[in-house]
Amino acid sequence: ANQMPKVKYIAQDGTEHPVDVEIGSSVMQGALDNMIDGIEAECGGFCSCATCHCYVDETWFDKLSEASDAEKEMLEFTFDPRPNSRLSCQIIVTDELDGLIVRLPEEQS
Repeated sequence: ANQMPKVKYIAQDGTEHPVDVEIGSSVMQGALDNMIDGIEAECGGFCSCATCHCYVDETWFDKLSEASDAEKEMLEFTFDPRPNSRLSCQIIVTDELDGLIVRLPEEQS
């Protein structure tokens, strides 16, 4: 069996949480499955809230498919939007994203 891609979640205090996330699952789901604080995901992954906001490491940002207009709109409501902000429910994990690094924001809106 292929190994699952690893996603590294970096908490506000710098703590790193590398976890295996199933291919086809989302970065948000990986955080929830592994009890990682910092991603709330109130709407359950439907891009209708901004509580799964994360910052994608610059080296990975361009490897992601572009955010939809709906996602971009939601990102404007996040606590501290930056150019590398994404909603983690919209990042689907693939083999190519093995090693992905995301940083968790200070707070979710």
